[in-house]
Amino acid sequence: MRRSLKPEEFKRILIVRTDRFGEFLLNIPAIESVRKICDKAKVTLAVASPVKELAESFACADEIVAWDKGFLKGMRKRRFDACLVLNPAKEAHWAAFWAGIPVRAGYDRKWGFLLTHKIKDEKHLGLKHEVEYNLELAGLLLPERAKIGSSACGSIATMETKGFAMAKGAIAIHPFTSDPVKQWPLERFMELAGRISRELGVKVVFVGKTQDGRGIERNNDNLEALDLVNKTSLVELACVLKQCRLLVTGDSGPMHLAAAAGVPVVALFRNDLPGKTARRWGPVGSGHMVIEKPRLEDISVEEVLLYCRQFM
Repeated sequence: MRRSLKPEEFKRILIVRTDRFGEFLLNIPAIESVRKICDKAKVTLAVASPVKELAESFACADEIVAWDKGFLKGMRKRRFDACLVLNPAKEAHWAAFWAGIPVRAGYDRKWGFLLTHKIKDEKHLGLKHEVEYNLELAGLLLPERAKIGSSACGSIATMETKGFAMAKGAIAIHPFTSDPVKQWPLERFMELAGRISRELGVKVVFVGKTQDGRGIERNNDNLEALDLVNKTSLVELACVLKQCRLLVTGDSGPMHLAAAAGVPVVALFRNDLPGKTARRWGPVGSGHMVIEKPRLEDISVEEVLLYCRQFM
């Protein structure tokens, strides 16, 4: 028989989000909702090791741990009352079951039969924003009709930015993406950087990381730009972005990090793939601008530059 959900009875709750930092950021409202409503419980958040330092910059959980072999080995001893798996993963579903956690909530896929409370995963349809999907999932641990969360991403507005003044007033450009179908041509990013420098008279800062560890290939030696590609941690990247007046980027983790830091974003999206549109993945909050077309190649440098001028 399925155990009745009574959040006031929970003493120890485990929330799992084990993928990239952009996705983590869009889960903060859901995590905060669980912590607020289950206010008598200690909430432990397990994230991928590379995300742990950034996650600690947010006051969204009582404890932040890395999802690794050490934590998995000791899960049973922690005696969690409930577990919410925010990104479906066989390992997470099995670990929660193996640890004997009575209430196990998540999406009904990737060994969803191991969960006690689950909903169908329809994110691929892209009918609403990722934040809203995450809040809906968190509702599995919360009372029926409970007022949960908000549409705003977490904030790192109080983060210390000392030592990163070299980017003050600059326009940041993140020219990469982990998904090739979301990549605006790199040569257009470089052309945009040159025009920002020449026509707007503003310093350009390149940020982000390349998958192969190589930096950007600059084809204009006269371009005055600060190249921080592959040179910052996630927390340092947040500090850099907070010094900038604007970030230009495709759909990416740094886009969500800038939004969380209160930095305006000009985001480039394609709108022909339902699960990858700005409707689901766009920057959260006000003051951002999205350029969205069926083909990213249809977005011109001139058009992006026009949007950048509005932030001057």
